[in-house]
Amino acid sequence: MQQTAPRHFSMLREFHLADFFTLGNAACGVGAVFLAMLYLASGDMVHFMYSAALAPAAFAFDVLDGRIARARHQHSALGRELDSLSDVISFGVAPAALGFAAGMQGGWDAAALIYFVCCGVSRLARFNVTAENLAAGTGKVAYFEGTPIPTSVLLTGVLAFAAWQDRIGDALYGGAVALGPWTLHPMALLFVLSGSLMISKTLRIPKF
Repeated sequence: MQQTAPRHFSMLREFHLADFFTLGNAACGVGAVFLAMLYLASGDMVHFMYSAALAPAAFAFDVLDGRIARARHQHSALGRELDSLSDVISFGVAPAALGFAAGMQGGWDAAALIYFVCCGVSRLARFNVTAENLAAGTGKVAYFEGTPIPTSVLLTGVLAFAAWQDRIGDALYGGAVALGPWTLHPMALLFVLSGSLMISKTLRIPKF
């Protein structure tokens, strides 16, 4: 009687080398979320800074997976979906979690952070369904519509700098403003701006 490999081993055989780097990206994102939560629980600034530091690490994995896939000619639909899902965690959910941990905890802040994540998800979904058309038969996408979601690493950098200057929590840049029933920290508007640029259809950025 012929034995078949367990399903999880069969799935692993479908993975290419680049896909494991993509999973490294996802692992960094999840770790960043956990560390942001740990900072909220402990108040230890080390946890906050480690969470922020995982953003450039995730970005490095994101760059490497693309380069490895191109070098080895191993593009696949699985790899594309893995990349998008990993990016949502590392460059969408993780920066939003760090923003919340930094003190953006008012009602309007939460709305801004949720908007940012939803824009990131929408931008990745749009790219996945339009990539073939944007490639125009060349096999390579010539430009991005809207800013790529990994640009949110800049937001994480701003938060890390604010933490280094002890300007998080009640000391966030811009203070806090009461608007109706909720509070807004103006710094949360950076997330609104980033999200809006991601879903822009008029902004076209060449893809190198």
